[in-house]
Amino acid sequence: MSIAQNLQAVRERMAQAAIAAGRDPASVRLVAVSKMHAASEVAQALAAGQLIFGENYAQEAQAKIAAVGPGAHWHFIGHLQGNKARLAAGLFDMIESVHSLKLAQALDRHCQEMGKRLPVLLQVNLGGEAQKSGCPPHEAPALASAMAALPGLELKGLMTMPPFYDDPGQARPIFAGLRRLAASLAPGLPPGSMDELSMGMSGDFEAAIAEGSTLVRVGTAIFGQRG
Repeated sequence: MSIAQNLQAVRERMAQAAIAAGRDPASVRLVAVSKMHAASEVAQALAAGQLIFGENYAQEAQAKIAAVGPGAHWHFIGHLQGNKARLAAGLFDMIESVHSLKLAQALDRHCQEMGKRLPVLLQVNLGGEAQKSGCPPHEAPALASAMAALPGLELKGLMTMPPFYDDPGQARPIFAGLRRLAASLAPGLPPGSMDELSMGMSGDFEAAIAEGSTLVRVGTAIFGQRG
């Protein structure tokens, strides 16, 4: 199938999952994960109405963003190293994967220099996997409060990446845990700071939507396997 057909199929699955959970399908947005896919493929998705794209590598994204041109919104979803903070702050419309105060402060500094306020999500490692980024859940309250106080950043919510499971349903407790964490943090933060939950990928986004996801990150089901 074409990228446009794949997008339509994913959107239909998202809508069905939202309706099954008693949610408005419009409350869940799709982040098309375009890492390691060509700008021409992004352009096809953009032409089919997809607006948000997710990238894992700032330098790869730099050329792609320039080639695609206006109209797309770009989210950084990978592990961001401090030495790429300035580049990422200038390129992206949202950083979904802020995992430490040090990184948040670097992004804040660069954003203030650029005169912009950058929407960010706090990445939480609920699965406890050593190979994955994200702050431990017990550190999230203090880190969220610190991030919300940085003038160059706008804290919008949380992001997580669960362990891989053969059965997508096994990820639901992770997704439910992120929703509960956001609900517990929200009263102590500025309004809107916990509006977004970025969780769910190609293999498990229906389970994530059932647990309250507002942003699902889907790559393979749209663009196919990376070449």
